[in-house]
Order: sequence, then C-alpha cells, then structure tokens
Amino acid sequence: GIGGGFTRASAGCSDGILFANNEKATMQNLNDRLASYLDKVRLLEGDNADLECKIREWYAKVGPSCEPRDYSCFHKEIEDLQNQILCAAMETNKILLNIDNNRMTADDFRVKYETECGLRQNVDADICNLRPVLDQLASCKTDLQLQCEALTEEMCCLKTNHSEEMNCLRKQATGDVSVEVNACPGPDLRKILEDLRCQYETLMERNRKETEQWYACKVEEVNLEVITSSQEIESSNKQVTELRRQLQALEINVQAQLTMKENLESSLAETECRYNKYLAELQSQISCVEQRLAEIRAEMECQNQEYKSLLDVKCRLEQEIQTYHCLLE
Repeated sequence: GIGGGFTRASAGCSDGILFANNEKATMQNLNDRLASYLDKVRLLEGDNADLECKIREWYAKVGPSCEPRDYSCFHKEIEDLQNQILCAAMETNKILLNIDNNRMTADDFRVKYETECGLRQNVDADICNLRPVLDQLASCKTDLQLQCEALTEEMCCLKTNHSEEMNCLRKQATGDVSVEVNACPGPDLRKILEDLRCQYETLMERNRKETEQWYACKVEEVNLEVITSSQEIESSNKQVTELRRQLQALEINVQAQLTMKENLESSLAETECRYNKYLAELQSQISCVEQRLAEIRAEMECQNQEYKSLLDVKCRLEQEIQTYHCLLE
C-alpha cells in the first residue's frame, strides 16, 4: 500500500524533480523494497503450495468437501435395524392382543365359574332343605315300623285270645249236661267269630299293604331325590374341577405370555440401547468430521483471503515494477 501510494505520488511528480534529488538512492531503495516483496511473495507461494498439497492429501483421504460423505454402507444396516424394530413392534402388538384375548377368556371363565358356584350353592341349599324332609321320612318310617310291630303284637294277642275263647267254648260244648230247650236255635257264635276274624284279618292286611305301598313310594321318591342330588353334586364337582384345571392352565399360559413379553421388552430395550449407542457414536464421528471440515473450510477461507491479499500485493508489485520499468525507460 505504501509502495503503491509512493508510486502514485511519484507518478504524479515530474521526472526531473525525482532524479534531481537523489536518483541513485531512490533506485536503491526501490530495488530493496522490490527484493523484499519478491522474497515475501516466494515465501507465501511456498506456504500456499504446501497448504494446497496438504489440502489435496486431505481430499484424497477424506474426500471433497463439496460432496457429502458416502453413508451407503450403513443403509443396509439401518434398514435391517428398522425391520427388526418393526418386527419386534409387531410381535409386541401380537403379544398384547393375545394377552387381551386371554384376559377376556379368563373373565368369561371367571363369570362361568361364579355362575357354577352360584348353582352349586343353590344345590347345596336344596340339599340342606331336603335333609329335614329325609329326617322326617326316616322318622315316619320308624313310626310306621313301630305301628306295624304294635299291630303285629296286637294281632298275635287277638289270635291268642281267640284261640283261648275257642277252647273254652269247645270245653263248654263237650260237657255232659243235656238241656232240652224248645226254643228257636240261637245264632252260630263260631260262624260270627270266624266272620269277624276274617274281616279283621282282611282289614289288617289291607292296612298293611297300603302302609307298605305308601312307605315304598315315599322311600322311592326320597331315593330318587337323593340320587338326583348326588348326580347333580357329582356333575357340579366335575365341572368345578374342570374349570379349576382350565383356570390353572390359563393362568400358566398368561404367566408364560407375561414372561415372554418381559423378555421381548428387555431384548427390545437392549437392542434399542445398543443401536442408539452405535448411532450416537456414528453421530459423534459425523460431528467430529463436520467440525474438522468446518475448521478446514475456515482455514481455507483464511488461506484464500491471504492468497487474495497476496495476489493483490503481487498485482500492486507488478504495477510498481511496471512503473519502475517505465521510470527506468
């Protein structure tokens, strides 16, 4: 700048005044300045060549800054990871759906179990209500047996009394007393007693048959009710056992599904953590490379600015040299 200003100032003056003062000293000063400028230009050109060599080496290693880095080698890995994540999400959704279905099935079985428990309680209540009837029938049976035994004893007593009376009458009829009565023949007591005995035995037999029939009907009804209640209780017990077995199997299946879900979630979390760490490392590497690129770009801009300034200085020096040539001529 000083040289340029000096040159412009010198160009504005006349040739006679410049060379009149001290032509030799001025030329020596100009030559020294020109030599120093030329040395500086050579030094800066050498530094610029070294810098360009380093930049070409860095481009050869890393690649041109204008083109983005080729990450195509990671695309397949990223797609595989995305596919694995999608598959894991689908499996998780399937497991959640199965868990919901199993929960609904368990709720249905729980409702059925509660219904069966209510039916069993009703059956137990009916059985408890039938037990007094059974006790009543047993007491009736005992009373009828006692009545039958009493009637049998009474019949035996009547038979004994009848046989004794018949013996007494036979003894009286076979005596030696002969009485002649000119009266009408009296009623036949033996026939009357036989008729009474037949009627009484017929009545007793009919009462015994009616009692036995009534007792057999009642016992059969009670036995049928007991058998029906026993069958219902047995079927209810079987159903309860089957429902318990199914409930246990469903609980085991749900527990297995929950364990599988936890394992898949832990595996998914571990995979996500691993690949997130890997992606973070890649991102850090990319950030480092971008930072290096930014630094190199900044350095290149600085070098470009210095190079432009040096070119400007060179142009000015060339202009001054041209001026010097003109002055020398």
